[in-house]
Amino acid sequence: MTLRPPKLPLPRRGRNRLLAGAAALAVVAGAGTWTAAAPAAEPPVRREDRVLQSAGTGIDTSYFTAPGRQKRPAVLLGHGFGGSKDDVRAQAERLARDGYAVLTWSARGFGRSGGQIGLNDPDGEVKDVSRLLDWLAARPEVQLDAAGDPRVGVAGASYGGAVALLAAGYDRRVDAIAPQITYWNLADSLFPQGVFKKLWAGLFFTTGSAGGVQPGRPTEPSAAAAAAGGAAGATACGRFQPELCAMYERVAASGKPDAEARALLERRSPSAVADRIRVPALIVQGQDDSLFPLDQADAMARAIAANGAPVAVDWAAGGHDGGMREAGRVEARVTAWFDRHLKGGAGTDTGPAFRVSRSGGIDSTDGTVRLRGASGETYPGLTAGRREFALTGGGGSGGGREQTFANPAGGTPTAMSSVPGIGGQLAAFGAGLAGLSLDFPGQHARFDSEPLSEEVRITGTPTVALTVRSTAADGSAVLFGKVYDVGPDGRQQVLPHQLVAPLRVEDAQQGRTVELRLPAVDHAVQAGHRLRLVVAATDLGYASPTAPASYTVAVQGPLAVPVADGVRTAAAGLPAWTWGLPLGAVLLAAALLGIRRPGRAGAAGGPQDRSRPGGPAAAALPAPGPGDDVPLDITGLTKRYAKGQDRYAVRDLSFRVERGQVLGLLGPNGAGKTTTLRMLMGLITPDAGEIRVFGRPVRPGAPVLSRVGAFVEGAGFLPHLSGRANLELYWRATGRPAGDAHMAEALEIAGLGDALERAVRTYSQGMRQRLAIAQAMLGLPDLLILDEPTNGLDPPQIREMRDVMVRYAAAGRTVIVSSHLLSEVEQSCTHLVVMDRGRLVQAGEVAEITGGGDTLLVAVDGPVDEGTVAKVAALEGVESAAPYGEGLLVRLGGATAAELVAELVRLEVPVSGVGPHRRLEDAFLTLIGGTP
Repeated sequence: MTLRPPKLPLPRRGRNRLLAGAAALAVVAGAGTWTAAAPAAEPPVRREDRVLQSAGTGIDTSYFTAPGRQKRPAVLLGHGFGGSKDDVRAQAERLARDGYAVLTWSARGFGRSGGQIGLNDPDGEVKDVSRLLDWLAARPEVQLDAAGDPRVGVAGASYGGAVALLAAGYDRRVDAIAPQITYWNLADSLFPQGVFKKLWAGLFFTTGSAGGVQPGRPTEPSAAAAAAGGAAGATACGRFQPELCAMYERVAASGKPDAEARALLERRSPSAVADRIRVPALIVQGQDDSLFPLDQADAMARAIAANGAPVAVDWAAGGHDGGMREAGRVEARVTAWFDRHLKGGAGTDTGPAFRVSRSGGIDSTDGTVRLRGASGETYPGLTAGRREFALTGGGGSGGGREQTFANPAGGTPTAMSSVPGIGGQLAAFGAGLAGLSLDFPGQHARFDSEPLSEEVRITGTPTVALTVRSTAADGSAVLFGKVYDVGPDGRQQVLPHQLVAPLRVEDAQQGRTVELRLPAVDHAVQAGHRLRLVVAATDLGYASPTAPASYTVAVQGPLAVPVADGVRTAAAGLPAWTWGLPLGAVLLAAALLGIRRPGRAGAAGGPQDRSRPGGPAAAALPAPGPGDDVPLDITGLTKRYAKGQDRYAVRDLSFRVERGQVLGLLGPNGAGKTTTLRMLMGLITPDAGEIRVFGRPVRPGAPVLSRVGAFVEGAGFLPHLSGRANLELYWRATGRPAGDAHMAEALEIAGLGDALERAVRTYSQGMRQRLAIAQAMLGLPDLLILDEPTNGLDPPQIREMRDVMVRYAAAGRTVIVSSHLLSEVEQSCTHLVVMDRGRLVQAGEVAEITGGGDTLLVAVDGPVDEGTVAKVAALEGVESAAPYGEGLLVRLGGATAAELVAELVRLEVPVSGVGPHRRLEDAFLTLIGGTP
C-alpha cells in the first residue's frame, strides 16, 4: 500500500483523486420532500428523504438544505449504535441553516436501511459512506474540490464517530472530521487487557439483535429483543453479520477473548487505517464512559497528529455512562471546526488544543454541579507531569504490602464500578463525583497513601507496578484496579467517574511483576484526602474466571499520578456534603446485585447443581451443618464498631427462621438491624458468632448466597426500557441461563400485569418498588430479604406490597422484612425479631408478642353511655377507659383482669367478653423501654 502525503484543506484545486464513480449509486423510487418550519429570524430547511442503493443494499437517507443558490460545503452526520438518522435530524437542520448541505443516513441494519450490521465493516458501512459522497458530488448546490470530490466533513457520536474516522482513512475525499465518544480500537474497547467487557458487549449484541426493529425508529438496548431473536431470523443474534454473531457467542460462552475475535474487531477499527487519517480532527470524548474511555481518544489523537494533521481534544462531561451533559456546547464546537476547515474561515475560533470540563461549584437552585472549562495550549496526553505517592497496606489479610484475597466460586458476588445507563441517573451530581461502587470483603486488596498535604489534580492515567501470584490451575489472574479518593475520615470514598481498569496476568504461579495502568480521569483530590488503590477479583461489567482461586498482590514502588500542570482552571471545589452521596449509591449497588448471582460453573467446579437455582456444583459447597433445611440460623452473632473494642453494633444475637415464615426485623435506629442484614448477605464479616443459611456458613462470596435474594431501597432501572426488558437485561448480566430466572413466576407474584411492557419512566413509585422486588425474586431464591420495601408508598400500594410478600412465602419460601411501619409488619409478618442496642429483645410469633400487656378489650351487649365510661375510668387501678367499637378499651394501672371484671359487674355493665388488646406499636415501645 502506498502512503499518501497529508491532505490539506486549502488550496484545493488540481488534485488527482481516485473516485468511486457515481454509477455505483442509484436512487430508488419513493423519494419525498418536506420543508421544516423555522422561527421567523431563521430560514426554513428543506428535507429530501431517499433510499439509496449501495452495493445492493438500501440505505435510508435524509438531505437537508436551506434556500439559496450558493455553493456550500457538505456534512455527513452519523448516528449512534441502535439509533437511526432521526436521532441527528435536529443537528442536521441547524447545520443546514448555518450554510451546509447535510446528509444523514441510517446505518446498515438500523432504521429503514437494509443489510446486516457489520460494526463498521470496511466492505459494508464504510463503503456506504463513499457511496454517499458520490451522491453529494452530483448535487448542484454542493461545493466541489474537483470533479466528483465534494468538500465534506463527517461527524457523529459513538458508532457514527467511528465511521467518521474510518471514512477519513478509506476515502481521500473527506476533508475534516469530528468524532465524538467513540473507539479507536474496538477490540481494545471490548477486550481491554484481554478481559471480556461482558455487560457492554451484551448491550451491543442485544441492541442489534432486536427482532422488533421498527422502520424509521431507533432501537433500544433490550434483553427482551435478544430473547425474541433477530430480524427475519437472519442469525442467532439478529441483524449482525454471521461472523460477528459467532464471535460474540464464542467469547460470551468462554468468558475469554481469543486471537480470532481480536483480529475480527481490529479490522473494523479506525486503528487499522491509522496512517491514512490525515485530515483535521476534533476529538470529543466523555469522561463518564466505561465503554470507550479516554485512552481511546488519546490513541486516536496521537496517531492523527503524527500524520501531520491538526488535532484538538475535548474531554466533555458525560459519556456512555452519564449521558452527554454538554451536547449544546459540543455541537457548537463541531460547527466552528467545520467553519474553519470546510468554509476556510481563518478567523473562526475553534477552541484550544485541549479542553476538559471540570466542576465549577454547586448550583444553589437545584444542587447540581456547574461545569467550567480548563484548557491547555497543547494536548498533554495521559502521562504528563507525574507525581509519586507511596502506598501501604490499608486492608485485606494482614494489612501489609502483600495481600491475599479470593476469586469467588462462580465469579460472584461481583464488585461494582459502573453499570451502563445507571451512571446517567446520578450524572446531575457531577462528572464522576458520585455514583455506584462496591467491593466485597475478602475479594480485594487495598493500599492507601498518606493524607495529601495539598490538592492534587489527576489528569491522565495513574500507574503502579504490582507483583501478582495466583493459585488458579492455569496460573492466570484477572484483576480490576481502581483508585479511590478517600475523605479525611477514611471511610467516605469516591471512585472518579466510576472507572475500573481490568488486567489479565498470565503465568503467575510463582509471581509476576506487571504494570497496572489505571483509568484515565480528570479529578481533584483535596488536601487531607488519601489515594486508595483497590485491586479486586471481580467486577460486574466484566467476565471473571468461575473457578475459585486465591490471588496475592503486592505493590512494587509508588503510585505515579499525572498532573498536567499546563492545564489550568479557576473552578471551585465541591462542598463537603457531596462526600455523603456514595453511601446511598452503595445501597443501590447492593440492590442491583441482588447479592446472589453466580455465573457459569467453571471447569473445576463441575456441572451446575440444578436442585438449587443458579448454585455452583455441590462439590464446591462447604459441608452442610446441622439444620440443613433451616433457611436461617444465627448464633452468637457479634460485630464491634471499627473504633471501639467495647462498642458493639450487634452483640450475641441468636435467632432462627423456619420455612414459610415472614419474619419482621424491628428495632429503633442504631439497633443493629442494617448491620445484621449486611452480615447475613455476606457484605461484612462478623467478629464472632455464626450465620448459617440452609445449614451452610455465610461468608463473603459463599456459594450458598445463591439461594438468597435481596431488595434494598433505591434499586436503579433504565428508565427508557420497559419493566420486562430491565429484568431481562439484569438477569443476562448475572451470566446465568435464562431458564433459571423463573421470570414468569416472579412476575406473577409481583403482580405488575400489562405495566411490564411500558417504559419504567411511566411507573408510579409503587410499581417501581414492585419491579425492584420482582428483580430480587428472579431465580426464586429460597430466602428473600426486603429492606424497607414500603418506603414512599401510599396506603393502597402498601397493601399491594403486603400481598406480594405473603404470596411469595406461601410456596414454602422464607421472607425477612425490615421496616419502620409497625402496623404493616403486624399485618404481613408471621414472626418478629425485636432488637435494641445490638441485642435481641424478643423473638416469636406476632400474636405472642402483641398478646400480652396491660390494655384489655371489653366486649359488651348493648350501648355504653358516657356516664358508664366515666365510672370505669374512675375505678381504682384503672388508668383510662374509652369507647372502642361495640365495647370498651380499658388500660389497667395496677388492677388485674379479674378485679376489673368484678367491678364491671358491680357497675351493671353487660360484659360479654374480656381479652387482651395491644397493638404492635405498644408492644414494641414496651420492649425497647419506651412509653406506649
